[in-house]
Amino acid sequence: MSNSKQHAILLALSLLLLTSSAFASTTMEKRKHSSPSRQLTRSETKAAEQRLSEMGYSTGRVDGSIDGTTRSGLIVFQKWEGRKVTGRLTRDEFEAIMSAEAPQPKDSGYKHVEVNVDRQVLLLTDNEGKVQRILPVSTGSNKRYHEKRMSGLAYTPRGRFRIYAKISGWRKSPLGLLYYPNYFSDGLAIHGNPSVPNLPESHGCVRIPMSSAIAIYKQLRVGTIVLIYDNESFVSAKDWAEADKQKDALSVK
Repeated sequence: MSNSKQHAILLALSLLLLTSSAFASTTMEKRKHSSPSRQLTRSETKAAEQRLSEMGYSTGRVDGSIDGTTRSGLIVFQKWEGRKVTGRLTRDEFEAIMSAEAPQPKDSGYKHVEVNVDRQVLLLTDNEGKVQRILPVSTGSNKRYHEKRMSGLAYTPRGRFRIYAKISGWRKSPLGLLYYPNYFSDGLAIHGNPSVPNLPESHGCVRIPMSSAIAIYKQLRVGTIVLIYDNESFVSAKDWAEADKQKDALSVK
């Protein structure tokens, strides 16, 4: 091989090595300064918990530590915002939380419960209709079932209802155990369950986390209005709420 060819090959190899080195250096620099890859600090985690709590997403103690309750609150946030449900607090999620607005109910001006079937969340409002608490739920799977000598369609009815009965503790139903059930329609209830998946999987009841069941039970007195809806169906109950106010006013007189 001639000297000129050897020099050409050496030059080509040198240029290739230099290009590869520069590319690797640039890639490392980008990764170093890319915000999504930076791990959240404890103070940032605490700030995210605080903001979630302010918006109504239950996170438990605001201490900068991700536990099961915090993860549950994050999952509800992701459901409400239409984000991928992961339960992980990444930098992308942190930025989304810090720029998000608090959820608003469909109906306002009175205390009630809303179950958004599409988002699989429950909203509890205060006496003014402001969202007080948001929980993950699992509603009817819309599939037919054949269990324990019973069969039917696992469907959660849409519409407006009232809590008509409540039971403290465990209740054995034909299709399983219910924890602190609040009945709203023909044996269907909002109740605690150890399994609250991200998708609708119940027989028709509205499952909520066990950790929230007692608190919700205490909030939902008999007569509380429950609105259950999806993107195609919503019925306001403001007329019911107004009738309740008038009835209460007459009883005071």
